[in-house]
Amino acid sequence: MALNKALLNELIELSRQAGEAILQVYHQVDEIEITTKADDSPVTAADLAAHAIIEPGLVNLLDDVPILSEESTLPAWDVRRHWQRYWIVDPLDGTKEFIKRSGEFTVNIALVDNGVPVLGVVYVPVSGVTYAGIAGQGAWKYVDGIETAIQTRSIASRKSASLPVEVVASRNHGAEEVNALMARVSADLGEIATKNMGSSLKLCLIAEGEADLYPRLALTSEWDTAAAQAVVEAAGGKVIDADFNILRYNTKENILNPFFHVIGDRNFDWERLL
Repeated sequence: MALNKALLNELIELSRQAGEAILQVYHQVDEIEITTKADDSPVTAADLAAHAIIEPGLVNLLDDVPILSEESTLPAWDVRRHWQRYWIVDPLDGTKEFIKRSGEFTVNIALVDNGVPVLGVVYVPVSGVTYAGIAGQGAWKYVDGIETAIQTRSIASRKSASLPVEVVASRNHGAEEVNALMARVSADLGEIATKNMGSSLKLCLIAEGEADLYPRLALTSEWDTAAAQAVVEAAGGKVIDADFNILRYNTKENILNPFFHVIGDRNFDWERLL
């Protein structure tokens, strides 16, 4: 199976269709009805509507590639451990932001091959912006149908222009730990500018060279990160755990990620600071 722009374009279209279904719920006048799942995370009609579009779309796209979606039943580890290649989907990433109507939520679709996210699409329904990447081929941003190549930026370029290093952080999770980390980074690099944002948009800011570091010092699930990680790595960055190993998928029974850092500049000595 070739990873190419034709396949990527199919995913982009599928994500847009899911986004349209999400917006139908988002723009309704009535209060959004929320159901709480077993793990206390919220789910809405929009999550389920997007899932209902994406899952059959992926089945029709590639034969015999299993699908792992936040809104489907998690297959047993004895089944998943044998998967070499599979789709991993978060039909609506940032459900809490969706409920607050902040606009900071996304549709995430990725193809994972031997633990590596090799193809990813992150679609932002409210703005219509798409981020996409193919391992070894590049990453792109689509705005109003116009494709622009994106890449991460260097710390040296920020310092030479006397611009602050920019750190992006979650609105809802791990603030105390992140603040302590930022104090260490600031002591070394000087002024730090902070952006707070929901969903996988944080990783996409790194990918397009609009931020330098995203420390995630709180729990996430693999479907929260796979698509955006594919974009980040295709754009020249990387996603690393606390031991500075690249984040990998489907390696254990549970689907929780360890704490991680998203970095744009692979050549900067982040290990010294983090």
